[in-house]
Amino acid sequence: MGTIGNLKVAAVFEHYPEHIQKKLLFLRQMILDTALEIDGIDPLEETLKWGEPSYVTKSGSTIRIDWKKSSPHQYAMYFNCNTMLVDTFKELFRDIFSYEGNRAIVFGDNDEIPVDELKQCISLSLTYHSRRPMIKVQKKRIG
Repeated sequence: MGTIGNLKVAAVFEHYPEHIQKKLLFLRQMILDTALEIDGIDPLEETLKWGEPSYVTKSGSTIRIDWKKSSPHQYAMYFNCNTMLVDTFKELFRDIFSYEGNRAIVFGDNDEIPVDELKQCISLSLTYHSRRPMIKVQKKRIG
């Protein structure tokens, strides 16, 4: 796992319970690795949004990861609820993931992560803004 350059983000990771910290660091690495695999993506910034580790690129929609004390046996990857991203994930991977409304993919602390499918979700989010004009054109043709 790579070193976290943003000290505020590193501090948040340090406060997670150890078993959850490892799982969230795994999700973090998946996001970073997936971003490196995408041609033409703008640089990825690791920061905090709403106190949660967040991954931002101009070509895409922000991805956040977090664990909540109120749900101690689960953690999640959050997406912008004003997009159709989670609805798209539900269409593509209906029974593979658990979802929280239109904003998150939720994992139980004993779940095995479906890596290939999650990387596709991450890729769709990180390229969201660069794909939107294409999506609008397709909707006009259909409608």
